[in-house]
Amino acid sequence: MLPPTAALIATVLSHSQPSEHDGARAPPRYEREGREPIYNDHGVSGMSIMQRLLLTKERCTVVAIRSCVEWEPESFPLAATILGKPVVPLGLLPPSADAARRAATSGAEHATVRWLDAQPPGSVAYVALGSEVPLRMEQEHELALGLERSGIDFLWALRKPSGAGAAAVDADILPPGFQERTRGQGLVTTEWVPQMSILAHAAVGGFLTHCGRSSLIEGLLFGHPLVMLPIFGDQGPNARQMEAKKVGLQVARDENDGSFDRRVVAAAVRAVMADGEARRGFLAGAARMQEVVADTERHERYIDQFVQQLRSYSAVGATN
Repeated sequence: MLPPTAALIATVLSHSQPSEHDGARAPPRYEREGREPIYNDHGVSGMSIMQRLLLTKERCTVVAIRSCVEWEPESFPLAATILGKPVVPLGLLPPSADAARRAATSGAEHATVRWLDAQPPGSVAYVALGSEVPLRMEQEHELALGLERSGIDFLWALRKPSGAGAAAVDADILPPGFQERTRGQGLVTTEWVPQMSILAHAAVGGFLTHCGRSSLIEGLLFGHPLVMLPIFGDQGPNARQMEAKKVGLQVARDENDGSFDRRVVAAAVRAVMADGEARRGFLAGAARMQEVVADTERHERYIDQFVQQLRSYSAVGATN
């Protein structure tokens, strides 16, 4: 199984043309430069990620992708031609929304869910950027100050930023006085959180995400509009694809180095979360994508078709 369609196509094509075939618009310079290790870092294996991907593609019989034409109709039909292999959609493999809702309303849930219980419906922006590639310290501070400046209530699942140091305590990775100033506005936790239960909670009205595929699916499963801050890998193409579908807004960044400041963070959060025409548009876009993600029968059919495809290849191999 290979990466999501838009990102996979962008990666394969960028082997020779790094700026042309990537989502709704060309990727910024900082993202292109961030891909360089994919081509140039050969590591202990002596082979780069791109070399392994191309070798895998050449030697495989069929490509299975966690996607479907309903999710990305603009790119999925191109995959087989560009890859030169049959492409089988796996569907989106969404988690159970009902199980998450039950957990979110149970009496013995996580402390973050109990905090959400005290907040008005649709009022909280859930902030989670994953743990694989944390932001740099100065970016983490600008994000924090942008959340404060927005005036929107937030729940932030914070991971230690790059450069924080092994001995850093929780208070050290936030701007001075931030937690005191935002005590009535938000909750920051550096512990594990039950993300699905949080996203299922009625108090959550939007999702500030790095746009990893799983996070997008989980957020849109509940129809949440997105504030998008991609960091690495497939996240940039994913964010441009979602922005083109009008499910949210990317945080504006410097095209060369990817930097951003508190002003643009606050503007993006307010546009997506504050009641008004912009939010209503993003809610409508997220609802359209929710129809795709939440259709469990559709995704089960994709898995059944994938199993049948594997059986057909197995049968052909047995007769040869």
